[in-house]
Amino acid sequence: MKPHVQPNKIVVLSGSGVSAESGLPTFRDAKGLWNTYAWQELASPEGWRKHPEAVLAFYNERRAKAWQAQPNAAHLAIASLESAYEVVIVTQNVDALHERAGSRNVLHLHGQLAYARGTSEPEPRRYRVDGEPIAMGQLCEDGTQLRPDIVWFGEAVQHFEEAEMHVATAARVLVVGTSLTVNPAASLVRYADRSAQKVLVALDMEDVPYGFTFLQGRATDVVPTLAAKWLSEAHGAP
Repeated sequence: MKPHVQPNKIVVLSGSGVSAESGLPTFRDAKGLWNTYAWQELASPEGWRKHPEAVLAFYNERRAKAWQAQPNAAHLAIASLESAYEVVIVTQNVDALHERAGSRNVLHLHGQLAYARGTSEPEPRRYRVDGEPIAMGQLCEDGTQLRPDIVWFGEAVQHFEEAEMHVATAARVLVVGTSLTVNPAASLVRYADRSAQKVLVALDMEDVPYGFTFLQGRATDVVPTLAAKWLSEAHGAP
């Protein structure tokens, strides 16, 4: 049965471009001084088995930078929509900037830097570490080494079926900060209903998905204006 579109529901699909405007580099940019390692060695189960110390150090550095960063105007504008709409954020980002901006319903497809998990648990428990480093020898309750709660290459993304459902039932879909080139997250836009208002915000976009309105510009410039418009519509302003 076709999902029922909820007229008051907004789903935001966010990517690294939003965090970049808070000064956080993308994964590939973050490698920086770590260029002696291939990305597979820093972001895969195989790399973790071979170089756990290096992997922890890399993510400890990313975690510290993410914790120092502040939510920007786009994060805050998205959070403000909750005053008038049901808002679900589906993000590829591993920082907590959406939550720190005040958003309450955030699905992290690729995990979160602010959490750690055990290495071998099939259904791992998650431990909140916020901005603190994870050390070698720091174990979870089952006795295995704590690792970042990040989805590495070759691992299944988190919350995907839930994200599909939310996109399919949204009356408005906002895509911001992502080029929609990385699957399976990029495939989520295909679940948007034909009747939904669909908006994509980016600095540049070669292929805009069918049915989307493309707003070119920085997220911190475009999203606050769009959010103000949607809030005005919710409050009945002409």
